[in-house]
Amino acid sequence: MSANESGSLRSGTVPWQASNLHVVLASSMVGIMGVSLLTPVLPQLKGVFGVGDAAVGLIVPAFTIPGVVLTPFIGLLADRIGRRWTLVPLLLLFGVAGAGIAFASTFRQVLLLRVLQGVGGSALIMLAITLIGDYYDDPRRSAVIGINGGAIGSSGAIFPFVGGTLAAVRWQVPFLFFGVAILVGLYALSVLDEPTIGEQQSVREYFRRIRGVLAYPRAVAANLTVLVHFFMFYGMLTAIPLVLGDSYGLSSSRIGIVLATLSIASAACNTQYGRISTRVGPVVLIAVGFLLYGGSLLGLATQPSLALVVVCLLAFGTGVGLITPSLDSTIVGLVPEELRAGLMSVRTSMLRLGQTIGPVAFTAAASLSLGSSTIGFPAVFAGIGCLAIFGGGIAVAVR
Repeated sequence: MSANESGSLRSGTVPWQASNLHVVLASSMVGIMGVSLLTPVLPQLKGVFGVGDAAVGLIVPAFTIPGVVLTPFIGLLADRIGRRWTLVPLLLLFGVAGAGIAFASTFRQVLLLRVLQGVGGSALIMLAITLIGDYYDDPRRSAVIGINGGAIGSSGAIFPFVGGTLAAVRWQVPFLFFGVAILVGLYALSVLDEPTIGEQQSVREYFRRIRGVLAYPRAVAANLTVLVHFFMFYGMLTAIPLVLGDSYGLSSSRIGIVLATLSIASAACNTQYGRISTRVGPVVLIAVGFLLYGGSLLGLATQPSLALVVVCLLAFGTGVGLITPSLDSTIVGLVPEELRAGLMSVRTSMLRLGQTIGPVAFTAAASLSLGSSTIGFPAVFAGIGCLAIFGGGIAVAVR
C-alpha cells in the first residue's frame, strides 16, 4: 500500500491522491460503461441492423452472460496470481473488443464482439471492490465503497448522455469510446500496488472454504438479493429507453439525458453512504431501496407525463444507491483476504445473471400477446413493482 493511502487511513480521510484508488474508481467506471453507454443507442441500432426490440434486447445479455460463467474462475485467478495480473488483461480485452464493434457489418458480429467484450468486463467491478476490501478496514471500507458506488452512479449518469450524444454523430462512435479501457489498463499496469494476501492454498482447499462460506445464511440471502436487485435494475434500464423512444418520441440524446437522472440520484446517495450506514443497518437500507423500486415502477406503469417519469427515475436511482453499497459492504466483510475475490466473484455471477435475464424477461414479457393485444411495458412495470414492494415490506417486518 502506498504512503498516501496508509497516511490517509491514520488521519481518517479518504486517500484521493492515491493511485490505487484512481485505478479502483476507473475500473468500476469502465465496468459500468459496458451497459450504460449503450442504453440510449438501442433504439437507433434497430434501424441500423434491421432488427426488432427482442433482438436489440440481446445487446445487454451478450455482454453479461460471460460473467455468469467466468467470474468464479477469474476470482480464483485473482486470489492466486494477484489482482493486477488479472485486472489489466481484462481491461485491455474490454477496450479492444468494444471498439471493434464500430467496424461490425452484421448484427451477428455485434453480438459476437459483445460476448468478447463481456469476457473483459466480467469482473472489473468485482476486482475493484475486492481491492477496496484489501486496502481498507471498516469504517473506512464502507466509506470508500460508497465513494466507489458514487463513481459508478456518476458514470451511469454521464455515460447515457455521452452515448446518446456520440450516437447522434454516428452510431459507431459510442463503441469507439470503449477504447478508453485500454488506457486504464496501461495505467493500472504501471501504478497498481499488489495487495498482500493470505497464505497460498490448494485449489481443492480454496473451493472447500468458498463452499463453506456460501452456506452461511447471510451469504445466501445476500447473493439472492444481488440477483433480484440487478434483475430489476437492468430489466428496467433496457425497457425505459424503448418506452421513451416509442411512447414519448425522444431521440437518443434526449433519452440519455432522462436516464441520467436515475444515475444522478444513485450517485448522490452513494456519496453519503458512509454516513448513512453508521445510523441505519444494511438490511433496512436494502428494504427501503426495494420499496422505492416498487413505487417508481408502479408510477411508470401509469404512463405518466415525462416530468413524472423523471421523478420515478429519481426514486429508482435512490433505491439503487441504497441497495448496491449495502450488499457490497456486507459481502466483502464476510471472508478473509485470501478468499475475498472468490466470494466477490460469486456475487458478480449473481449480478451478471440478473443483468442477463432482466432485459430478456422485461422485453419478452412486454411482447407477449393476450388475444389481440400485447401485454406491454406498463403491465410488466406494475407486476414487478408489486413484487418489489411486497419483498421490501417483508424485509422491514422481519429485520
